[in-house]
Amino acid sequence: MVIVLGTKVLIKGKESLDKTEGGIYIPDNAQEKPAEGKIISIGEKVEGITEGDHAYFGKYAGTNVELEGEELIVMEMGDILAIVREIAVREVS
Repeated sequence: MVIVLGTKVLIKGKESLDKTEGGIYIPDNAQEKPAEGKIISIGEKVEGITEGDHAYFGKYAGTNVELEGEELIVMEMGDILAIVREIAVREVS
């Protein structure tokens, strides 16, 4: 369990492609850092963002950390540019 402090958020970045459409493999050091991901934990002072939201952030925002074999990003709430929430769709009968 990870407890994020203050106004920080913990994000699981979107997976990078390791191969181009033409079949060329891209080495890890040449892959772009993700600029979007799912928020998995938030600090106690974070407002307006909830766990599970999809976040868009600057390419160079945050600090990469590895936890239990997963690559995660810790960043300030203010580094998030936009969030997308899942909206439950209800069928009308």
